[in-house]
Amino acid sequence: MRAEAQAYIDRIEAALGLVRQSLDWDSALRRLDELNARVQDPTLWDNPKEAQKISREQKLLETAVNTVNNISAEMGDAVEFIEMGEAEGEESIIKDGLASLEKLAMRADADKVQALLSGEADANDTYIEIHAGAGGTESQDWAEMLFRMYGRWAERRGFKVETVEYQAGDQAGIKSATLLVKGENAYGYAKTESGVHRLVRISPYDSAAKRHTSFSSVWVYPVIDDDIDIEINPADLKVDTYRASGAGGQHVNTTDSAVRITHQPTGIVVASQNDRSQHKNRATAMNMLKARLFEREMAIREAEASGEYQEKSEIGWGHQIRSYVLQPYQMVKDLRTGFTSSSPDKVLDGEIDGYISAALAQRVTGETVDVEDVE
Repeated sequence: MRAEAQAYIDRIEAALGLVRQSLDWDSALRRLDELNARVQDPTLWDNPKEAQKISREQKLLETAVNTVNNISAEMGDAVEFIEMGEAEGEESIIKDGLASLEKLAMRADADKVQALLSGEADANDTYIEIHAGAGGTESQDWAEMLFRMYGRWAERRGFKVETVEYQAGDQAGIKSATLLVKGENAYGYAKTESGVHRLVRISPYDSAAKRHTSFSSVWVYPVIDDDIDIEINPADLKVDTYRASGAGGQHVNTTDSAVRITHQPTGIVVASQNDRSQHKNRATAMNMLKARLFEREMAIREAEASGEYQEKSEIGWGHQIRSYVLQPYQMVKDLRTGFTSSSPDKVLDGEIDGYISAALAQRVTGETVDVEDVE
C-alpha cells in the first residue's frame, strides 16, 4: 500500500477510533438496540415527554453508529480499489482510489465532531456569557472583540443569535454581555469555550504604544429543557433592577426594566435586559440561572470523575484557556490542546471550529494534539 494511502487510512482510523472510544462502542450498540425496541412500542407516546427524550437519544446514537459503520465500509471499498489498481498496474485506478480516501478522511474529521456531541444537553441552544477582566478600557475592548467573534462564529454555522444582556464599557468595549445562540447542537459545539481568554497586543488606547495583556472570561451553559428540575430557594437570591443600556445608545429604556439576579450560595450572577418588560426579563434571568446551576453541576460531576475540579473565579493569569497574540508576532494558541493558528484575524472573525474540534477530542483522549493550523 502506498504511503499516501496509508496516511489517509491512519487518519480515518484515528477519527473512527476516537468516536468509538467516546461512545463506549459495545455499550452504545447494546443501548441502541434497547432504544430501537422502545421507539417501536406504541405505548411510549402515552408519555410525550419521555417519548421525545427517548426518540432524541435514539436518533443521536443511531447517527453516530451509522457514521462509523458507513465510513468504515467506504474505506474498505477504497482500499480494495487501490489494491486492484496496483495489481493491474493501472495508475488511473490508483489515483481515483486515493482521491476517494482523501475525501473520506476529510469527512471523517468533520463527522467525528458531530458524533462527539453526545452529552446530556449537547443538542440544546446555549448562552455565551462574556465578562471583561481587570484593566479598564483595554480589557473591555477585548471583551467586545470576543463578543463579536462568537457572534460571527454562530452566524457562520447558521445559528440564530440574540443579545440577552449588554453592559457597555466606560469609554469603549463592554463590561459584560450575554448571547443566546439557537441551533442544533449549539451548546455541544460551544461548551469547550468556557474559560479565560488572554490578549496580547499594542494597545490602541496607549499613547506610548506599549504592549498590553488583557483578560476576559467566557462562560457557556445550555438552555435547559422544561423537564429538567432545578430547585432554587428564593431566599438565596438577590434581585436588582436597573436601566438597560446598549452599544451606541441602542436598547436604552427609560425605566428600570433590566434584571440582575445573584445566587448567593454560589456567587453566580445573571442578567437580562432584552425585553422592555421587567417581568419578562426576570423570567429570562431565572431561566439563565437554572441553566448556569445545571451546567455547574455537570462540570463538577465530570471534573470530579477525573480528579480535576476547581472553582474558576479569578479572571487573570494562570486560569486562561487560550492566548491571542497580535504583537510582536501573530498566533492564537489553545493552552489545553496545543491547537495553534497563525491567523488571529480569521480566528477573531469567528473561525474557531478547529479549536472546538481539538477540545472535544481532548475530552475523550485526555491528550493534547499540538496541531498548527497555518494559513
